[in-house]
Amino acid sequence: MLNNKIRLNKYISYSGICSRRKADNLIKLGLINVNGKNIRILGYKVNYKDKIIYNNKILKFNKFIYIILNKPKNCITTTKDNYYRNTILNYIPVKYIKEYRVYPVGRLDKNTTGVLLLTNNGILCNKLLHPKNKIKKTYKIILNKKIKSNHIIKLKKGLKFKEGKIYINNIKIIKNKKNILILSIYIGWNRIIHRIFKTIGYKVVYLQRINFGGLKLKKYKIFKEGSYKIIKYKELKKIINKNEKNNYNKWT
Repeated sequence: MLNNKIRLNKYISYSGICSRRKADNLIKLGLINVNGKNIRILGYKVNYKDKIIYNNKILKFNKFIYIILNKPKNCITTTKDNYYRNTILNYIPVKYIKEYRVYPVGRLDKNTTGVLLLTNNGILCNKLLHPKNKIKKTYKIILNKKIKSNHIIKLKKGLKFKEGKIYINNIKIIKNKKNILILSIYIGWNRIIHRIFKTIGYKVVYLQRINFGGLKLKKYKIFKEGSYKIIKYKELKKIINKNEKNNYNKWT
């Protein structure tokens, strides 16, 4: 593989700094150096061992990796920690952190369990986190007491927060257990689920994200907390917002 050559724009894109289209612009502007030579030729091919420099930094070609982790409770969503706390580092093999430099797409609170996607594809990560793409997140929630019907109505009418107003239309009570809910939102504000229910007088005692834009623990049979699975990019196509589907090749 290391003897094969690839287009320079692809190499730049796989380093994680930009899309191939933007990489072409960097090349045309003369901002890329290959083995000490300034390259302005579109379609120029390089070897994986070549030294490619942009902005005084050597770009490293990364194979894109996609990992679904069933994040356990009492675990911090970080790939760096100097305080010997329980982090996702304890559940993902070191090679994915050090060699491929994967990192979490967004965060889950310390005590929130469930679907957490990790990758080293920075462009994809930014797209999944951008509010305009409306990536749906579904949670299983257990409250400290049964929720009243008028509070369900209040959620649907909307709640105001400092970041804006939220309307909860997709909410379901599990059978007759009125303290267990399934709720879907597009918002990813900090601790938003806890804040939503605190506003109407409830405490969230258990929170699990069961779906992140189509990535489901049940679908991949990742039932045990702390377990993970490597998935292919084609699996992620399903979570691209309909408005972005025609453009996804621009950021892969």
